[in-house]
This record gives sequence, C-alpha cells and structure tokens, in this order.
Amino acid sequence: MKAIRRFTVRPVLPEPLLPLSDLARNLRWSWHAETRDLFQSVDPGHWAAAEGDPVRLLGRVSPARLAELAQDRRFLRRLSAVADDLDDYVRGDRWYQQQGDGLPAAVAYFSPEFGITAALPQYSGGLGILAGDHLKAASDLGAPLIGVGLLYRHGYFRQSLSRDGWQQEHYPVLDPNELPLTQLKEDDGTAAGVSLALPGGRALHARIWIAQVGRVPLLLLDSDVEENDPAERGVTDRLYGGGSEHRLLQEMLLGIGGVRAVRAHCRLTGHAEPEVFHTNEGHAGFLGLERIAELGTSGLDFDAALETVRSGTVFTTHTPVPAGIDRFDQELVARHFGPDAELPGLDPRRVLALGTETYPGGEPGLFNMAVMGLRLAQRANGVSLLHGQVSREMFAGLWPGFDAEEVPITSVTNGVHAPTWVAPEVLRLGSRQLGAQRAEDALTVGGSERWDAVAEIPDQEIWELRRTLREQLVLEVRSRLRASWHQRGAADAELGWIDGVLDPDVLTIGFARRVPSYKRLTLMLRDKERLTELLLHPQRPVQIVVAGKAHPADDGGKKLVQELVRFADDPRVRHRIVFLPDYGMGMAQKLYPGCDIWLNNPLRPLEACGTSGMKAALNGCLNLSVLDGWWDEWFQPDFGWAIPTADGAATDHDRRDDIEAAALYELLEGRVTPRFYERGRAALPDRWIEMVRQTLTLLGPKVLAGRMVREYVERLYAPAAQAHRALAPDTARELAGWKARVRDAWPGVSVDHVETTAPTATAELGSSVGLRVRVGLGALTPDDVEVQVVSGRVDSGDRITDASTVPLKPVGNPDLEGRWLYEGPLCLDRTGPFGYTVRILPTHRLLASTAETGLVTSPSQEAVEALETVESAGVLLR
Repeated sequence: MKAIRRFTVRPVLPEPLLPLSDLARNLRWSWHAETRDLFQSVDPGHWAAAEGDPVRLLGRVSPARLAELAQDRRFLRRLSAVADDLDDYVRGDRWYQQQGDGLPAAVAYFSPEFGITAALPQYSGGLGILAGDHLKAASDLGAPLIGVGLLYRHGYFRQSLSRDGWQQEHYPVLDPNELPLTQLKEDDGTAAGVSLALPGGRALHARIWIAQVGRVPLLLLDSDVEENDPAERGVTDRLYGGGSEHRLLQEMLLGIGGVRAVRAHCRLTGHAEPEVFHTNEGHAGFLGLERIAELGTSGLDFDAALETVRSGTVFTTHTPVPAGIDRFDQELVARHFGPDAELPGLDPRRVLALGTETYPGGEPGLFNMAVMGLRLAQRANGVSLLHGQVSREMFAGLWPGFDAEEVPITSVTNGVHAPTWVAPEVLRLGSRQLGAQRAEDALTVGGSERWDAVAEIPDQEIWELRRTLREQLVLEVRSRLRASWHQRGAADAELGWIDGVLDPDVLTIGFARRVPSYKRLTLMLRDKERLTELLLHPQRPVQIVVAGKAHPADDGGKKLVQELVRFADDPRVRHRIVFLPDYGMGMAQKLYPGCDIWLNNPLRPLEACGTSGMKAALNGCLNLSVLDGWWDEWFQPDFGWAIPTADGAATDHDRRDDIEAAALYELLEGRVTPRFYERGRAALPDRWIEMVRQTLTLLGPKVLAGRMVREYVERLYAPAAQAHRALAPDTARELAGWKARVRDAWPGVSVDHVETTAPTATAELGSSVGLRVRVGLGALTPDDVEVQVVSGRVDSGDRITDASTVPLKPVGNPDLEGRWLYEGPLCLDRTGPFGYTVRILPTHRLLASTAETGLVTSPSQEAVEALETVESAGVLLR
C-alpha cells in the first residue's frame, strides 16, 4: 500500500548524546574525518545504508542502541572531543582574523547551485561544486561569508541508462526535514520568509532554510509553501528546469529574495551585514536591483544608488561562450518590473537598460544577465588566466574604444577544497610526514609555493598508496556497474563478467564531467580500432572509467553518452572501459584518487577552468589535457602531458577532432603507457613516481581553494569593501553627478594636434621624444581627464602590442579657442617597429579602473595626417 501522506519522525536523543544533533547539522562533517568516524561508530551498518549521511543515520538508529551509547564512556569521550573541536573551529580566530583592519565585516556569496555534499544534492556540475568549495574554504580561513541559493525540491536529476544505453532522468522528491537543514525562524517561532510581487496582484513566497557549512551559513530559499499557488510553489522545483519565465522567476527569487533573506538572517541572528556582494555567474544579478531599491528608500536617487551598489559588488563569470549566458525577452522582464509587480519604485526603462546588449552584434530585444552583472559590479573576474582573456574579448563591446586587454575583467583561478577531495589514505600519509596540524594547515590555508616535504616520502610508499587507491576504485566500479546493469534490466545470471572488470595493476584513465558537446566525451572514440588496441595491448594495456550527465533537454549530449555506452558494452572491451551513470560527488570522491591519468579534451578555449583535474592532482593523479583553463596556466612536462590542439580558424570541427584524437592516441602509445609500465630500481616505475611527486610538490599548493579564497579576499573583497565605505550618500551623489556631467560633455572632447620633437633623424634605444598635444575638453577641465601616451611595438597593421601608458601633464591655461596644451616625454624603450598614440580618458579618485566609464577619445584622422607631415622620416614611429 502507498502512504497518502509522508512526514518525518525525528529521533529523541538521550541527553548525553545531544551534541550528535549539532554535529549532524553542521556540514563540516562532510570534510572532517574524525566526525565521520564518530558517526560510523554509532552503527556501521546503518551508516553504510545512510550513504554516510549523519541525519539519515540518526533517523534509523534504534532507541536501544542510543541508550547503549549514552552509557558508553569511551564513546562519550570521543563525542565530547569532536564536539569541542567543532566549537573551537567555529569560534576561534583563523587566517582572516589575523589580517588586520580593512577587510569586509561580511560578504554575501550568491550562486544558483551549491555542491557541499551528496547528502544535500543541490548542484549539477562544476559551478555548484566550485561554489561549495568556496564556502568550505572560506569557513576554514574564517572569512565571514553568507551563502545564498535556492532549495530545489527535486535537486538535479538522477541518471540511469536504458537497455540500449539512452540516458534516463529521475527526479526524487527531497524533504527538507530529512536534510541537514534548519529553518530560519522569527523571534516568536514562526517561519521567516520573503515575498516577491508578481504581475496581476499575485505573490511569490519563500521560506528560508539554513545549511551550516562550518562557520558559514548557507541560506536556501524554498517556494514550496502553502501560501503560494501551485505555479509559484513549483518555482524552486528543480535546478535549471522549466521555460523562460520559470527561469526568470528563479533568478528573481535568488537575487531579490536572496538579499531579503540575508537581511532577515542578519536581523535575527546578529550576523554582521555584508559590505560586499559576490555574484557567482549572472543568475543572481537581480540582487543589485534590490539593493538599489533599498537605497532609494533612504533618499538616494537611482544613479547615486547604482554607484553605491557597484562599489561593493564582485561579479564572477564562468562562461566562455555567449550561448552559455541566460538571456530573457525584454518584454518579459519589463512585465515583472512594472508598476504592479516587483520593485515598483524603479523605472523599468532603467532596469532594462542594465541588461541591454548595446555592443555590435547584440540583440536589442533581449535582456542579458551577464551584461547586467557587469554593469552592476565595479569588479569582475574570470576563473583562470586564459578564461580572463577570453572574457575580456567576449565582453569588449561594453567598453568601445578600448583594446580587449584593457577591459576591466581580471581573473582568479579556481581552486578545490582539499579536505573534501583528497582520499583519507593520502591525508594519513601527509599527516605521518608533516604532523596532523601542519598537514591540515597546508591543505586549507595554504600559502607555500611548494610542498617540499613530499620529497621525503619513499618511492615504495607512493607506489603502494597508488595501487591501494586503484584497487579501491576497481571494487567501487564493479559495484556501481552491477547496480547499473540491474537498472537496465539485466539478471544476475548475465553479469558474471563484471567480476573481471578492470585490473588494479593496469594504467587507469578517468574522464568524468558534464556532457556538453565542447567537452568532447567521445573524442577517444574517434578511431575505435586504435582505442581498442590501446585497451587490449598485451604488455601495456589501459583501462578507462567514464562518467557524466547530459542536460535533460540536450539530445545531442545524450547521443554522445549512448555512443560511449554502446562501445563500452562490447564484450571485447567491456572489462577495460566502463561508463558509470549518475555521476555526482559521492562517485567523484572515489574516482579521482583511483585514477592514474585524468583526461580532459575540450575544444580550446571553451573550458573556463576545469577543476576536476585539480582534484585528481591532489591525489597524485597525473593530468593529460588540452591546454585550456587552469592547465594552460600551470602545465609543466614534469607532472603531466599537453594534448596538442588544432584551433586555427581554418580547421573545421571534424578535421580538428581527427587531428586532436590522433595526438591523444600518440601520447598514450608513445609516452604515457611506456612510462607507467617501465621499471627501474626495486622493480618500481621510478619516472612515473617522480611525476606523481612533482604533481604533489608543485601543483598541490596552487590548486587549493584556500589559495583561491585568499586571492578573492585580498584582490577583490577588500578593495570592494574599501570602495563601498568611501561612498557615503553625498559622495555617491557626487560621483553619479560627475559621471553624468562627463557623459554629457564627452562629445566635445577631442585630440586636435600632436607634435613630436626628435633630436636626430634616427631614434636610438633609451632616447626620448618630446610630445606636445593640444586637446579640446569642451565643458570639462584637466581635473576631469587624463591625457595619456600609449606606446609599444607595432605589428604590420600598426596595432600597438604590449602597450605601456604614461600620463602627459597640462601646461598653462587654455588658449583663445579653449584648447589645452599637454606635454611629456616618450621613452623609446624597445627596439624594432615602435609606435604610439594619444588618448583622453575620464579620471576620478573613486574609479576602479581607467576604463570604468567606457569613455575614451583618440586622435581624429585629421590630427593623424597632420602628425605624419611633421614626423621626421628616419624615426621609427608610427
């Protein structure tokens, strides 16, 4: 019989065991081995059945077992020690508290998904895992973050396979009462919540759940409440589901409702109010509109409020292609920000202008969430050096007149949370080598350039560890593969072959990620016979473990999964290559440590960062990857291999895939497998072990989420907090008024005449050329602008490369025509073709960059022609 109603019955813990409840509700257990060990000892059988989830475990343990533990003095001592450790972790000073004044009192971190633990399935892929690692690392560092997201009642989908290998999706319903969450409540005990106004007098209500991530509260908004109509109850039904309006409502709830949730949380708990708001991708961009509306109630007009909001906002883009950005029809957005809907105090035209694609090739009828995110944030970044460059080029149209390298988007390369992703066996080896506290600090706070202590670990220990991890993976794969075949309809009698799948002594390659086309899941299948030869090589075989989910609406991605599955089903090779469905955090934590090679072969440069290879590297797995994302930045032959790419514009996709697949096969055949199987002293693969050692020594400190969060704090959060503090209401009005005055006057700004003085007909390295520039400033004054000379080497098209800028100084007063004279030296600091130009930029003490306003004036064609008639023939200037 099926139950007509479901509810959760919570266990009543004996008083000596009450700390177990606090330990279960703080997700630090997901990366703290001692806490997990404690819960496992409560009931090992139920712990395995609960899949390592303490909340589910406590719901299954019998009252008799709890009563027994309440009398077990040894268990109670362990419980007290773990509870005290958590209390010290949460309350004690950490890295952030030791940095002195100037850091923000709090930072609100918004993301559409968070991957904290498999027990809280609120993530789909790398963006969510990165957000979860960001919160965990912030907690370890003591950084006062407040996470903000949505609680999806169906999470992301669970994946299984049909008999013919087609992906199937399942959406299990999640009950918040069975998750490691608590409800935010008002002082009178009622549920705290937020509401958004919708067109037609309707409303969208949401309650606020809290997931405690160490020191960091993560606020999750849930629209499945009785006050909502059925349509509104479904707004937070599933991650990345529904049509355009459904997504818009999700993003309004995340951004606008999220700010309101933060305000409620700070009011009810006493948490410091955020000085900085960090938008992780454009999905939460509407948070800036809510903050503008808040400031409007205190008397600031739209422009002054916009400057205040921008000063304290950080925007991180993870998208390397325009197609990956959420865009909505402007009419839809206008309807939800009209007079009878949300934020009625804001002019809908001003709202729409923030997301309008004003650059060449933009769609004027669409509202672009990333464009709004950039316009609402004074500081923006990509997630690797290469991705920062790609982002500057992709969004350069928002800063017309500036070269792409001057676009104010920097980069902070992602990192991963080592305590979450490093296998316990690796952690124990590090603790034996360094001591437990030093090992913990090295993996969380970081800060060192190298982990030289790895050099002291004997080769034999490294190789035995690698084999142990590989053997564990083999057992895990067989178990998951058997479960998958049962789901596909196979009987046990058909599955005897699974006991021979994979070999703990064979070179193991891992490939696991989402399955959009650019990640090229099936590149390895480009030449199936050649791959088969690699898998079945008599002396140097390889084995491959593959996992990944295609988006439910992406039939192209599902076809790639099916192609891979069908190849892996072939009886000739199925003991050497497997596809594991339902890739998630639980599987990943087994997969990364057990692989010898982590394979990544995206279409360069479409991988923003690609953090899975970082997690593998922390476990001593070597990377074999296209030079994209973080690998482009940190690759060295000492610890991995780079797959050559054919990314020239003249190469079509099929030809490119053929070339790069052939390069992959050649690397595996000629360099990777020989190194793994060759034996040196003591019958060990000495050169392979040395590459593992170099991976840990040189890459380990770089790929840490602790390093990443420290960079955010020092390079983005602290400057944003200082800028925000500098913008008192009157200062914000002054800045907004100055920008408006400069924009109005800018058409009257011009470079009218440029003269150079060369001492001889030939310029020599290290000599200087005098510059005299006459400019028209119209209604502006020299205090409003900076006149710069921009110089550097020039290419065949006279484009300046590797440019440097030097300001020129005003001389005297304006002439009778109102023009100003600027002078200064131009140092000829490079040999070969050398060129310069002159430009005028707005300048103000509160601008974060010279390109912030998007305004720039360069010499007119007439001024250039006049300059060419004055130039001496022998001077290498253009």
